[in-house]
Amino acid sequence: MSKLLRTIWERLSLYLPVILMGLLALGTYWLVRSTPLLAPAQQEPAPRHDPDYLMRKFSVKTFDATGRLKSEVAGTDARHYPDTDTLEIDLVRIRSFNPEGQLSVATASQALINSDASEVQLFGKARVVRAAALSQNGQTEPELEFRSEYLHAFMLTERIQSHQPVEMIRGKDRFSADTMDFDKPGHVLLLKGHVKGLLLPELK
Repeated sequence: MSKLLRTIWERLSLYLPVILMGLLALGTYWLVRSTPLLAPAQQEPAPRHDPDYLMRKFSVKTFDATGRLKSEVAGTDARHYPDTDTLEIDLVRIRSFNPEGQLSVATASQALINSDASEVQLFGKARVVRAAALSQNGQTEPELEFRSEYLHAFMLTERIQSHQPVEMIRGKDRFSADTMDFDKPGHVLLLKGHVKGLLLPELK
């Protein structure tokens, strides 16, 4: 009897690793089937272009360290968009003073202003007027006006651009062109396209 048991045990010991491997495989299969599937990571929704605050019939003024008025922005309606950090204003009127105290006034049907107000885009009946002033050498600089359906003003560098037809009026002189790039500090005016000019002599 003991010989028979020993024979059976020897045969079982031969197949024991195979049996254990099979049991392990069955256990792994059951574990995989029983484990709940992880939900795919949800992508964050793309930011929507919706305003986070509104203003109506407003006027915002900024002052320098000495208390002098630097700029005033007014409009009928304004919307701030957090995704682009821009301010959209209807029937806008902007008054600003450069370091020399020279006044410029910009008006348009609509304006788009970036986060630090260094760039202002004017849409629809855009108009920028720089008041007459005395230059550093004591000469009078006549009033300067720009008109277009689109004007892009860079406030820090005192530059105005337009890729649409524009009219410039300086005193009694008039110029028109298809595009314009005006660099005030560099005293450079670049007109392209159908350029026309009317220069009138100064009366003494």
